[in-house]
Amino acid sequence: MHKLQMPKLQSLKLQNSENMSKILKPEQLTINIQAQQLGFPDTSALISKDSKSAQHQAWISQSEAKKSAEFGLNIRQQGFNLLALGEAGTGRTSLMLSAMHDAAAKLTPGNDLVALYQFDANGKPLFLKLPTGAGIQLKLAMDQFIRQLGKELAIFIEAKIKENSSASMEVFLDSQLIILKTSIEHIAQKEVFDRHFELLRKDVLDYLEAWQPAAGDSDNNLEALLSESFFGRYRVNVLVEQSASPNQAPVIYDNDPSLQSLFGGIESAGESSSTPDFLRLRAGNLLRSDGGALLLHLRDLLADEQNGSQLLEKLHRFLRNSTLQIEDLTSSSNQGSGYVSAQAAIPVSVKLILIATREDYYQLLEEKHDFFDYFPIKIEFAEKVKASIENYMAYAAFIAQKCEQFKCPHFTAEAVTALLQAMHRQEEDQTRLSTQFAGLEKLISESVAAAELRNASLVAIEDVKAAINHRYIRHSYIEAHMRNSIVDNELMIAVHGEAIGQINGLTHIDLADASFGSPVRISANCYAGNRDIFTIDREVAMSGPTHDKGVMILKSWLHANFAQFNPLNLTASLVFEQEYNGVDGDSASCAELFAILSSLAQLPIKQGIAVTGALNQHGEVLPVGGLNEKIEGYYRVCKEIGLDGKQGVLMPERNIRHLILSDELIDAVKNGQFQIATMNNVAEGVKHLMEHTLEEVNKLAEDRLGEFKLTLEMNLPKRH
Repeated sequence: MHKLQMPKLQSLKLQNSENMSKILKPEQLTINIQAQQLGFPDTSALISKDSKSAQHQAWISQSEAKKSAEFGLNIRQQGFNLLALGEAGTGRTSLMLSAMHDAAAKLTPGNDLVALYQFDANGKPLFLKLPTGAGIQLKLAMDQFIRQLGKELAIFIEAKIKENSSASMEVFLDSQLIILKTSIEHIAQKEVFDRHFELLRKDVLDYLEAWQPAAGDSDNNLEALLSESFFGRYRVNVLVEQSASPNQAPVIYDNDPSLQSLFGGIESAGESSSTPDFLRLRAGNLLRSDGGALLLHLRDLLADEQNGSQLLEKLHRFLRNSTLQIEDLTSSSNQGSGYVSAQAAIPVSVKLILIATREDYYQLLEEKHDFFDYFPIKIEFAEKVKASIENYMAYAAFIAQKCEQFKCPHFTAEAVTALLQAMHRQEEDQTRLSTQFAGLEKLISESVAAAELRNASLVAIEDVKAAINHRYIRHSYIEAHMRNSIVDNELMIAVHGEAIGQINGLTHIDLADASFGSPVRISANCYAGNRDIFTIDREVAMSGPTHDKGVMILKSWLHANFAQFNPLNLTASLVFEQEYNGVDGDSASCAELFAILSSLAQLPIKQGIAVTGALNQHGEVLPVGGLNEKIEGYYRVCKEIGLDGKQGVLMPERNIRHLILSDELIDAVKNGQFQIATMNNVAEGVKHLMEHTLEEVNKLAEDRLGEFKLTLEMNLPKRH
């Protein structure tokens, strides 16, 4: 049997062994936006009588989300609720609220909701939906009736005692009921109110008939009759009053949802309280938004440690039934809270808009997948948009509107380009803009503060850059501390000369309020053995799965290149020197490979060049994240130790469009003090770092592996 011959090492390698790394030019290191292409001297020129709001401008960058939102808000059938997904700061809340108000303006106004005492149902509340303003009108009319009744009641009592007749009371009631009916004659539920008033009339007469004066009481026990337990039954409990938005459907944003705020509740009653039960009912925001829309944040619902699961379950039940029954949700017992018996379920038609991050959504989807069946309209808020003149102008108009809103100086066109560049930097992409409008607002305010310090009438580009620089300084303490440790030689980082099996990798440290890069020494030792490649960090459980995956890909590349016919006969150890907080991510896999190749071939690596880049099994270099912070962090270290023109960073070629570097670093590149080089594959990286081709390095490495093999064979136990 003939064995399939594997191709020689060099034929497996990248076809052009003469590939060279590319040194980037200064203009490639950032996005250059020309102020002239914006077409205005400053943002005040963008304000006119027909100019759109800041929310409208922000919607331009979220065009797909806007289409979905408008589509979902225009569907009035039950069950078509909206789920808005995106990261905080992308305008999810403000933009959805503006869309909700626009949609509400096209709808009929919401209804008032009142609760009345049902005289023929043992006090069970009677819920009525009335036109906007009718609820408070009915309440005022009934309060007036009660006041008149209280004034005349003593006369009627005296007539009843002396004449044993209720005729005067009946005449009074008839006249008052005519006044009541006249005051609400525009309300459609005429039959309901006619019946309610007739029962009210009968109740007053029956109560008066049953009342008897106490023996020997000079006041005829009248005070006992003139009490809230008697008059309270005739009052009106206005649960929902829509007079605040009489010309549109209700729009409510509950930014602190709870069982009480959403579903309402029952006010506690003291032991001596004579308030009728139906008057203690209180509406929640679901009832207040009946006929309109209610905005909630999923995070707020999940974050309620005490009632989170109950909140979701009760909300799920509401979505399923489209009805709501007000319950006492403040305590598990009825002690001191009273009880409202046999309430009717109130039909409610409300469109829910739920704001969520994608992480929270998918996590809850696994636990309660059927909950989201009631949110079929999904709105995806983009975290980035394409860089185009149209989007640049939308951002400029947004800035103009914010200047008007904050009553602050406007921005020059050059200052706007700096803000736009900051939004590119936020996304780390020369072709995309971040949609973090919340972050843009903060930078606008900070830039205005910088301009006001120099008493400027317009915010200039120098103010924006000053604001960005001050922000960096405010959050640079930890980075400066680490950099000082390197300068003081506590952390061993060499940025001059050459060394074998040693390379500077680049780490990205994200502390939420601060994000920066810092170099770390990666070293490799290779010797005869059979343990293959191992990392000391992994051995002591200080590495994450993504880093371990990168090392396994590195091992795969080495085996494909050196072990076609024989085992590697190698033990190679890798370690992140002086790293005690753990490592993760695969962006150091290229640096780790170069350190191993250097140790194997006994060829030195330039220590002034720091390396970042991930690796695939075919030796291609993949893009990484946090690139700008990594490069700038390493530049600042080199600057403190001393720039010699030979220092720089070797990065993936596929990352070029992610470069948005600082002006200081770009100036250093222009002056030849620092360089940024790119590699597309392992061959280019080897040539840049060791000044040898990959074929030359491989030959030296193969010779050393042959020596390892002989060493192992010589030390094998001899057979006798």
